[in-house]
Amino acid sequence: MKETLHQKLVAAFHPLHLEVIDQSAAHHGHKEAGSGGNSHFKIILVSKAFEGKSPLERHRLVYECLAEEIKQIHAVQLDLRPTL
Repeated sequence: MKETLHQKLVAAFHPLHLEVIDQSAAHHGHKEAGSGGNSHFKIILVSKAFEGKSPLERHRLVYECLAEEIKQIHAVQLDLRPTL
């Protein structure tokens, strides 16, 4: 899942910086975490595609890009910026 998220974000946003961090292990034992991981992610994404966009618009763009994957993830934390 982590690699899929990374690939889709690179293709859609041509990031200046991208980190996809699997935080599932920190949520081990939570009912929603499941047994296989891939349930909690943090995404740090810096892209010129976000210039002039509000934080809400940035989030919507990422959710749209990852629509299918989001259905399989319990939680995703987004840090989206137009510049470093």
